[in-house]
This record gives sequence, C-alpha cells and structure tokens, in this order.
Amino acid sequence: GIWLKSKTKPNGKKPPAEEKKQYLEPEFTKIRVVDFDLKELVVLPREIDLNEWLASNSPFCTGGCRDVCVIYYWYDERGKKTKCTAPQYVDFVMSLCQKLVTDEEIFPTKYGKEFPNSFESLVKKICRYLFHVLAHLYWAHFKETVALDLQGHLNTLYAHFIVFVREFNLVDPKETCIMDDLHEVMSAGSSRKRDGVRERGVRSEG
Repeated sequence: GIWLKSKTKPNGKKPPAEEKKQYLEPEFTKIRVVDFDLKELVVLPREIDLNEWLASNSPFCTGGCRDVCVIYYWYDERGKKTKCTAPQYVDFVMSLCQKLVTDEEIFPTKYGKEFPNSFESLVKKICRYLFHVLAHLYWAHFKETVALDLQGHLNTLYAHFIVFVREFNLVDPKETCIMDDLHEVMSAGSSRKRDGVRERGVRSEG
C-alpha cells in the first residue's frame, strides 16, 4: 500500500499553498487518443463470462520513477512488509502482475479450464497496485509526460482503467479518492461531449 507523509511542519505551521496540479488544467485533461464513450467500452457483453471479461481486460503499464512525497510499503508472499523507493515499488508491481497474468492456473487460456476461486480477489489486487502506479505518474511525472507528448495516452489509459474498475467494483473508492479531482474533470468533459453529440443529432433530425 501507499501512505502519504504528513505535510504539517514540526513547528505546527502550515506549509506553503499546494502547487497547482498541472494534470488538472483544461488544456491537458481534454486530450485523449480515442473519441468515444469509455463507459460503453467496459460494460460486460451479453453471454460473456465475467471472469473471462476481467481476464481479457487485465491492464499492464510500465514505469520507473522516484517520489519523495510518498512512503511505499510492499508486502511479499509471506506477508513481510518492506519499505521501498518508488522505482522499487513499481518494479515489484510490474513483476507481480506479469507473474500472475502469465500463470495458467490463474489466467487460463485453454478452453474449458476453470478460473480459480480466488480469481476476483487477485484481479482486485492487480488493479489496486496498478492504480498506485498510475497515480504516481500523475503526481510525480506529469511534466515529463507532457514533455514527451504522451499526456493523451496517459489520460486515455487512466480514464479507461478507472471506468472499468468502478464498473466491476475492483478497487475500493477509499483507495482511489486521491485522484477523484481528475476523475471529476474527465467525467464532466465526457458529459459535455455526449451532450454536444446529442444536440447535433437532434438538429440533424430537425
């Protein structure tokens, strides 16, 4: 899990006003690499098994970075807690995800093979860890993302991810609340876009 350090100074004085979050600026939040309703994309199709759908949508992202504002703890398979840096945490997450999604006993690819009883809990674990990585990219590396002109890809990945995990309750809202401001801005933008499409449709019919 991830715990944020307290921002209150030892002398009790409040720190300077928080720096404006660049990723919330309209010029960046409206940038996507797709132009359709992601909500429709994640809905479980008719006659498709839920586990099959969750497995086929298993996300994967990469990253390696530092973050001095967050304390990272990793729990290994034996439950041992280890304090680690951001790059180490991301590496742990990616390694675990790769190990799980390539395990035939967990993500079966052969027809007729059953998913394990623990499948949903494992998917939730994967999604929770991947959310941590995505949040870290926004909090610590959005400037680099913009410099590489990849903000559209990151926004699309995040929007698709958050809509999917909320559709199937894969990540506790208490876990994702640190990024609620971004989700609200993205949702508002999507709503305005849908309303605009409906309005144009009504005009064309008239």
